[in-house]
Amino acid sequence: MPHATAAWLVDNTALTFSQIADFCGLHVLEVQAIADETASAKHIPRDPIRAGDLTQAELDKGQANPAHSLVLQKGPEQQRRTKGPRYTPVSKRQDKPDGIAWIVRNHPEITDAQISRIIGTTKTTISAIRDKTHWNIQNITPKDPVTLGLCSQRELDALVAVAAKKAGIERVDMTFDHDRDELLEELRKERAEAARAAQEALDDADQG
Repeated sequence: MPHATAAWLVDNTALTFSQIADFCGLHVLEVQAIADETASAKHIPRDPIRAGDLTQAELDKGQANPAHSLVLQKGPEQQRRTKGPRYTPVSKRQDKPDGIAWIVRNHPEITDAQISRIIGTTKTTISAIRDKTHWNIQNITPKDPVTLGLCSQRELDALVAVAAKKAGIERVDMTFDHDRDELLEELRKERAEAARAAQEALDDADQG
């Protein structure tokens, strides 16, 4: 949920757009669009401190020093299940189809077996949602399974990474990360040139 986290940081901190972009894994222009409210999609802000991704002390360091790169807080190692399906509280079970639909739509590289393990459902249900033959398909709305409480963000991120590697698409993110620094530097130069031009125009106006 990098965009939702970025939205919260833009609204509630004095971090620079570059700091937010680096922490959330976004391009600085995406953060700019969120701040300007010109992004193609609106995101409900997600507090990274409450989510355990960032400490207040680390945030304070970043706000005090624009050159400081925020460090993701590593949560406690979660106990791994060895046998049996994932247990889902009764109150959350009705949300499973929505979570499955979200994964199917946004991460087609994830297999039915992987979805079954992370959501705690059957392959028959997943297939029915993929084929749109589920008995309640008209009322199923894709929703982030993390937001629904069906899995943690770390579990979902790990699953996406594994599925992407198996599908041979891990190089996409690596290329983006490699190019991002160059794009950021180019953007900084453009801003500096724009500021210089504006100052020169102001000086000319004063002299006139």
